[in-house]
Amino acid sequence: MHTVIIGAGPVGLEKLNAVLGQSEQAKITVVAEEIILEVYELAERLTQVKLLKKSYTAADLHQADIVIAATNNNGLNEEIIRDAHALKLLVNVADKPDLCDFYLGSIVKKGDLKIAISTNGKSPTIAKRLKELFNDNLPGELDITLQQMSSFRNTLQGDFSSKVKKLNEVSAVLVEPAVQEFAEPAVQKTSYPKFKWLIWLTIVLSIAVLIAVFWQREPEFQAYVAGINPMFYWFLAGGFIFAMIDGAIGMSYGVTSTAFSLSMGIPPASASMGVHLSEVLSNGIAGWMHYRMGNINWKLFKLLIIPGILGAVAGAYLLSSLEHYGAYIKPFISLYTLILGGVILSKAFKVSRKRVGGKIKKITLLGLFGGFIDAVGGGGWGSIVLSSLIAGGRNARFSLGTVKITRFFIALMSSLTFITMLKSAHWEAVAGLVIGSALAAPIAAKVSNRISVKSIMVAVGIIVIAVSLRSIIMFILKVI
Repeated sequence: MHTVIIGAGPVGLEKLNAVLGQSEQAKITVVAEEIILEVYELAERLTQVKLLKKSYTAADLHQADIVIAATNNNGLNEEIIRDAHALKLLVNVADKPDLCDFYLGSIVKKGDLKIAISTNGKSPTIAKRLKELFNDNLPGELDITLQQMSSFRNTLQGDFSSKVKKLNEVSAVLVEPAVQEFAEPAVQKTSYPKFKWLIWLTIVLSIAVLIAVFWQREPEFQAYVAGINPMFYWFLAGGFIFAMIDGAIGMSYGVTSTAFSLSMGIPPASASMGVHLSEVLSNGIAGWMHYRMGNINWKLFKLLIIPGILGAVAGAYLLSSLEHYGAYIKPFISLYTLILGGVILSKAFKVSRKRVGGKIKKITLLGLFGGFIDAVGGGGWGSIVLSSLIAGGRNARFSLGTVKITRFFIALMSSLTFITMLKSAHWEAVAGLVIGSALAAPIAAKVSNRISVKSIMVAVGIIVIAVSLRSIIMFILKVI
């Protein structure tokens, strides 16, 4: 079809892009007295776009199939409408839905897939925002699925009915995960509505208590407020990066932060305390976001929270009691992070594996074990608990949300135990991790949606293994 656009200012440019967005092969003639640079650039790139720098006349519509009036001259727009209707042509008038014979919908394109969005001219802005939403959330790989389905359809034999039946069977897998994902929370989401205010009140009060304890018990903390150690900046960057990774795959913040802290010379107990202190704020923010999105399984929360806290406090107490043996504990912690790095790496190549068996039943034991190992090793709650829940058949989205919100309380109680038990701490590392992870928490999920989860897990696994091996080798060389 041959489209004639009258007007080449910002509105004309928008209409030109709208037509080209549906097909870059569209034949378009632009008529205008003044033409902005962006329109010239489009015409240079696309030979089928023709520019006529002149005043409009009725003769400009003689070869047109459809017409778009994109001028700010109401009198000229009315003239274009009369001329077009005389030739039985349909007209779109910019920002005048009552004068339009048709509307230009927003078009979302993913290869050969096209989704058209129209508001019947009522609100182009809403159509634009919906277009952005689809563009951001529909994966580019969707076109690959489309091409594969097309190729498969061409191989089918039989009548139309049998072909449709076979295609429905093959494409059912595209719908089933979504049905499963939204099936579980219907009752759970409102299981404990009476107590949700108590949970968030506890969060606020706990953070206030934590700050008060810092100020009263730790003169070193007050000293660091006055001056910033250069190590702070290393841990600030590290905390931000590790929290971004955690937001992408729902785990590995603890193990990456601990491995990094040990490599920077931080003792195991102080490293674990720094990791858990930073997780208080970041997981509080992440937990709140998941709560707002309705991603919390309150029944699972109830089963995990108490055993997780008990395990975390016991682990933090044990590690703090062995503070004087930190040099000897460090290689064992590095060995633990080395193993977790291998687990993360192996999971990267099994993310699409189907689960076998029913849901995991012993949730309380899982919480107790996960909390203890997390405190002793400086991380592992996500790697152990979240991985086990998902592998056992739990809903991935609600498992992630529940693990995040329980992590807040576990990190809080671990931190309080460490503060009570330890005589000193590396506050520059703690402050860097706290601020860095808090800055990353609100944006981690959005950014991570654009990155391959498998790629992140492979990179994290390799880095953790390398850093852990370095710490172990350095210890062996020191002993020798």
